[in-house]
Amino acid sequence: MRSSLISAAFALVVAAPAASAQADTSWLTLQAAFRQYTAADSVVGASILTMRDGAVVRRENLGMGDRARGEPVTDATIFHWGSITKTLTAIAIMQLRDRGKLTLDDKITRYLPELRALHNPFGSMDDITLRMLMSHSAGFQNGTWPYTHDNAWEPFEPTKWEQLVAMMPYQTLLFAPGSQYGYSNPAFIYLARVIEQVTGDPWIHYIQKNIWTPLGLTHSYVNATPYHLERDRSNNYYVRLDSVSRALTITANGREFDPGITIPNGGWNAPLTDLATYAAFLTNATGGDAGRQRLYDTILSRQSFDEMWHSVVPLSATGATEGSMGLSFFLYTRGNERIVGHTGSQAAFRAFLYFNPRTRRAVIAAYNTTSLTELPGAKNAQRQLNDVVFRYLEKSP
Repeated sequence: MRSSLISAAFALVVAAPAASAQADTSWLTLQAAFRQYTAADSVVGASILTMRDGAVVRRENLGMGDRARGEPVTDATIFHWGSITKTLTAIAIMQLRDRGKLTLDDKITRYLPELRALHNPFGSMDDITLRMLMSHSAGFQNGTWPYTHDNAWEPFEPTKWEQLVAMMPYQTLLFAPGSQYGYSNPAFIYLARVIEQVTGDPWIHYIQKNIWTPLGLTHSYVNATPYHLERDRSNNYYVRLDSVSRALTITANGREFDPGITIPNGGWNAPLTDLATYAAFLTNATGGDAGRQRLYDTILSRQSFDEMWHSVVPLSATGATEGSMGLSFFLYTRGNERIVGHTGSQAAFRAFLYFNPRTRRAVIAAYNTTSLTELPGAKNAQRQLNDVVFRYLEKSP
């Protein structure tokens, strides 16, 4: 870890004693599965870490953060976390709920009357609540910008609210609100607009003041990388496999890109160290420190987190055995354990953060590569890695 990343804010997220790490033999299985998957999917650069009780137990950095510059992935490398950003937006809504500024049963049209322009074959748009948006059960479409044809001149994502409003009369709800799960990125842009209306702060200012700053996430940001962190920013890469020649092509997308208006649902950039600090907060890993407990409870109470981690809607028609959605967190049951987390992908970056609230175990990983064609063995290797991650989280402390 570079010295620039060492600060009092990271005091809780430190390497565990060597004896403890050596005793965690499950790390070797996880490490092997991680290496196998990154190789099978031709990942240029990636990083993974495990945590217990707020401490980083083990970490593996693989490959290059930037091939052209010859920069390897290090502890300081900054990845893009995509939809894991949604958990920040959800926590902000819960903060405002807990402070009496809104309720989860408020109608979204109370804040965004523009949404009445959407076609709703199931009833009135006034029936849709904030709770439905947070649980991906409101019926909105998945994509924010569904009209792209991958032309070089097209924007990466829409950049103005007015663009989304202009599309509303040409959209329809996909299912009856509250009746099922349907992942939606626009839903979190709408929630961000609620935060801005209630507080008067732009979304990023609110998140900075009420989550990142109190937690000490000093290397987290959105949009362009601050100059003092630029050397640590990872590039991101698309991989293609020619169906005829079987030749592999790796294309760099550039270190910077503009997420546009999608920032509240996918704009977070940070090194894994910041995500580890965030995971310590999510798992309430205070180390018995009363001051830290007060800080955590001030940001959001355990009672509110428990509410967020209660199943609202199953992810599939087969029922909650396949997983369910709480209030912006994915929930999985493994034996007697509850696994909570979120994944993320934007541009060619991909990531995941999973944790067990009871044991305070967590696994965090990020990749700077996405394959646009299925590579031989990659899907199976990814399944094996997912299984190993969940088995690690099922273990007792």
